[in-house]
Amino acid sequence: MTQTPMKGQEDKQEEMGFMDHLEELRKRLFFSLIFILTAATVVFVSKDWVFNHLIFGPRNPDFITFRAWCALSHMTGAGDALCVTDITYELINTSMLGNFSAHILVSAIGGFILAFPLTFGQFWRFIKPGLHGGEATQVRGVTWAASVLFFMGVTFGYFVIAPLSLQFLGHYEIGDVQARIALMSYLKTVASITLAAGLIFQVPVIIHFLAKMGLVTPAGLRKFRKHTLVATLIVAAIITPPDLTSQVLVAMPVLGLYEIGILQAKRIVRRQKAEEAKSSRSES
Repeated sequence: MTQTPMKGQEDKQEEMGFMDHLEELRKRLFFSLIFILTAATVVFVSKDWVFNHLIFGPRNPDFITFRAWCALSHMTGAGDALCVTDITYELINTSMLGNFSAHILVSAIGGFILAFPLTFGQFWRFIKPGLHGGEATQVRGVTWAASVLFFMGVTFGYFVIAPLSLQFLGHYEIGDVQARIALMSYLKTVASITLAAGLIFQVPVIIHFLAKMGLVTPAGLRKFRKHTLVATLIVAAIITPPDLTSQVLVAMPVLGLYEIGILQAKRIVRRQKAEEAKSSRSES
């Protein structure tokens, strides 16, 4: 005869299950931290190349983005209107630990960016066992998709939005006040724009999971398209300088990704309905 477990034993089993989840989460966070620290160490020891070519690249008039603007200006017959020939603002350090703190900040952010695929992979491994049936199969390749979108966003933020922001803010004049910008302020501007763009490009992945959980539908996403436009413009105004051009440059790809998310949600709903119909026929 099968013996029914006592209430205390059931509570213990549930508690063990909860503790197992916490242990799994701790393990995934530990591995993610190791990946980020390893990548950050690589960035740290590559200080000269990282700062001279990446961090201070948008301060060089020969930066690829500025050369592209100049070429576009000549192609459209505007002459040198869009050409950047001189960077007038200066970077300064006003504290004893300023340069070292900047080095640590850049290493940490660079480590997170480089380790994003591995870190997201750990996150995915944590939530994957909670998926039911063929859900895990349906979202196969999500780590690859999220990583590609993240690096696309980082690239867009670094080569498009950051140069615009630095040119606008660094050369914004009030009277005869000269722009002498603190190094940490410069780094935070570049880092916030780059990271924000990378995270914003995760919109299709987020919509995909929300659609899988039944929290959003294609009809609902289409209904709130105007609200999304307003929210996108607000976010763009926060992470970019207060000029219309840079805000539009941020808003356009985000809205495009939102439309891709709607198509993805539509495909998920269609597949779920087909599976439900197939299950109903098999039961009958």
